[in-house]
Amino acid sequence: MSRTQKYLILLMWMFAALLVADAARAERIKDLASIAGVRSNQLVGYGLVVGLDGSGDQTTQTPFTVQSIVNMLSNMGVTMPPGTSLQLKNVAAVMVTASLPSFARAGQQIDVTVSSMGNAKSLQGGTLVLTPLKGADGNVYAMAQGNLAVSGAGASGGGSKVTINHLSVGRIAGGATVEREVQTPVGQGEYVYFELNSTDFGTAQRVAAAINKAMGPVATAADGRQIRVRAPLGADERVSFLGAVENLGVTPVQTVAKVIINTRSGSVVMNQAVTLDNCAVAHGNLSVSVNAENAVSQPPALSAGQTTAVTNAQIDIKQEGGALINVRSGANLADIVKALNAIGANPQDLTAILQAMKAAGALHAELEII
Repeated sequence: MSRTQKYLILLMWMFAALLVADAARAERIKDLASIAGVRSNQLVGYGLVVGLDGSGDQTTQTPFTVQSIVNMLSNMGVTMPPGTSLQLKNVAAVMVTASLPSFARAGQQIDVTVSSMGNAKSLQGGTLVLTPLKGADGNVYAMAQGNLAVSGAGASGGGSKVTINHLSVGRIAGGATVEREVQTPVGQGEYVYFELNSTDFGTAQRVAAAINKAMGPVATAADGRQIRVRAPLGADERVSFLGAVENLGVTPVQTVAKVIINTRSGSVVMNQAVTLDNCAVAHGNLSVSVNAENAVSQPPALSAGQTTAVTNAQIDIKQEGGALINVRSGANLADIVKALNAIGANPQDLTAILQAMKAAGALHAELEII
């Protein structure tokens, strides 16, 4: 084999590797965007959980539980004598929430989450009584009922208590039956709109180009989030067309450089687009300690003095040396992590350092504090 042939084979292997790498970075359109109008709807309802083993609401502190029981019994033909005081231990007032998926039909079952409203100790072993679930418009879209599954356990005795996981929230798989359908039109007329999960003009242009390459000139990027696609009018043809479009591969453009800082937990997360210029950082910890010692001042005998309590306080201020460290520029995430680790700061101090770097113009990224 000649040197030229070896060179051509090497180029072919490199080109194939680039194609594989590019395909690996590609994402499906269904992962980047959603179809306008295809969405879920939130449902909520108020109900009662019965059958608890003495772990229900304390009715003296949750009068709405007693009122709900009285109303439920009244609807069932049971009239309580006036002035009757109910002391219930096996009933808990709960809020029931569910998500009605798109294209849900009457008779289908959906999962529900049951959460305690009062001071019930546990919902373990309880049964949710028939509860209507309403949407934002006030209409009933589903009815929920069933036995709760609580992923937790607890025990108490002798003033001690041990709890594993959460006992005041349970879930019923397929616990609600859809009673009313929500119309979900897929597009208006001949057009269907794809909406990106995050606004990006470059990605919107690439999505439109990928659709036009596979389906013909049918897609137009309206703005940085929405792509208008001309789709067939027939229901079967439109479903097949959208199914093919959703599975097209698109390589999104690189996102904006961003650093996410969680001040509550001290975590710092940055993406691969973050870059760093040369800068010098001095970091030193300042600690202040106050020690208080109580003593008694005892006067001499026959001095007519009084015994008094005295507090002796000692305040120490200690500051560790903060040498000036040269942080080298980094064009990729690995270099930036290595440079920041060289400072030796904890996550809380790193937050202040990143903010100072941003103010000095050395950190090229958007800081977002959550």
